[in-house]
Parts: sequence; C-alpha cells; structure tokens
Amino acid sequence: MNLTPEELTRYARHIVLREVGGPGQMKLRAARVLIVGAGGLGAPASMYLAAAGVGTIGIVDDDTVSLSNLQRQIVHDTTTIDTPKVESAARTLNRINPHVAVEGHAQRLTQQTGPDMIDGPDLIDGYDLILDGSDSYQTRYLVNALCVAAGKPLISAAMTQWEGQVSLYHPAAGTPCYACVFPQAPADGLAPSCAEAGIVGALGGIIGSMMAMEAIKHITGAGQTLAGSLLLYDALYADSRRITIARDPACKVCGV
Repeated sequence: MNLTPEELTRYARHIVLREVGGPGQMKLRAARVLIVGAGGLGAPASMYLAAAGVGTIGIVDDDTVSLSNLQRQIVHDTTTIDTPKVESAARTLNRINPHVAVEGHAQRLTQQTGPDMIDGPDLIDGYDLILDGSDSYQTRYLVNALCVAAGKPLISAAMTQWEGQVSLYHPAAGTPCYACVFPQAPADGLAPSCAEAGIVGALGGIIGSMMAMEAIKHITGAGQTLAGSLLLYDALYADSRRITIARDPACKVCGV
C-alpha cells in the first residue's frame, strides 16, 4: 500500500531526505517496535517514533503514572496520574499520530507466564526491534537474553543524575550483546535508583531521543548506527564520548 496524501504531507520532511525518502518511510510504516518501559527514556522515544510514522509501537510497563514521574516522563501528564502508563502513553501517541497502532502490555516481562506476567519469548518474537528503557538491571539482562535468543536487535539505554548511555546490540549481525559489555550488574549500593540519586528531567529527552534516532536509522538503513559502539553523554559538562565495544566469545548469553 502506498502512502496516502495525508501521510505524504505528514512525513514530507522525512521524504525529502535522500537517506530516507519514500522507501524509508514505507519501512517505518511497516515496522513493529517494542518499547520496554514507558518512563523517562521510553516516553520521549515513543513520542518521536510515533511522530516518525512507525506503524506499530508496543509498550510494556506494569506501573501507573505518579506525580513524581512528570518531571521527566513527558508522554504522561497531570490528568493521567494513577492511570496505567501503557494507557496514558497510548493516548498521547494516538494524539500525535492516528496512523500508528499502539499495543499496550500492562504487565511484567518475564521468562515465565502467570496471571500478571507476559510470556517474554512470545512477546519479543512479535516485534522487529526492541528498545529497552527500563530502570532495572534484572529487566535489562532479561530483555537482552530474550533478544539474543530471538535474534532481534536491541537498543538499550540507561541514565542517572546527569549521565546517560545508549547502544545498539545485535549479536545475530555480529555485534556484541548487552551482557558482553556489562557481564554482571553492579553490586548493591553502587548504582542507586533515580529516586535515591536524583536525575535531571531533560536528560531523558536527550537519551530517549537518541534511542528513537538509532531506531529510525536501523529501520531505514540510513547512516551508521551505534552497533559496535557505546555512546556516553555527560549533560552536566555537555560532553560526549563514543567508545568501541567488542563481542565477548566467552559471553554467557551470546558466546559460542
């Protein structure tokens, strides 16, 4: 199906880019992207992907909107406090772009099934690209393992206080997985939560937008993604570094 006249106008600034064009926009419309976490990272990432015309956006989050979220989780607002985050996010994304289908999964992601859980392997298998913006190391390692098992590319990001990081992991294409770079979670107390350590709200917009940009490049084939690299950003000093990361042959998740 070709783009409609309304879509041609909506995505005109994409279509005139030679790296995207009509074919790239069609790839975006056909894409199915799953976002794990509708929080500080997933919020801006989901909004930019909806605006970009990604055809189907899945969101996994079992939390509800609280007042303290609103300093950075811009997909939600004051009127949606106490609403499930997947419902709040869906309302915003549908307002941004009615052409986008939003699939909400208001449950926990797990390797097993249960009354309040999602069967992780089945869920991951239903999408082309996974974005992990969760704030739990347990979830990050689980999402990575599920993506490796399914051969799916993963864009994973994290942030705390004034600093953030993002990369694209895809061992099926020869790049490292998350566990290659971070083989184990930090010891208790070394990586305090946002509630404990604090976080500047706009940082989520920066790193979340980077996640969306990596997704757009991966889907359309434009430019060079962060596959094989880790981008580190320090907002307090406006400093960024891009370091090369390598696959670990002894990795317990993707090693052979």
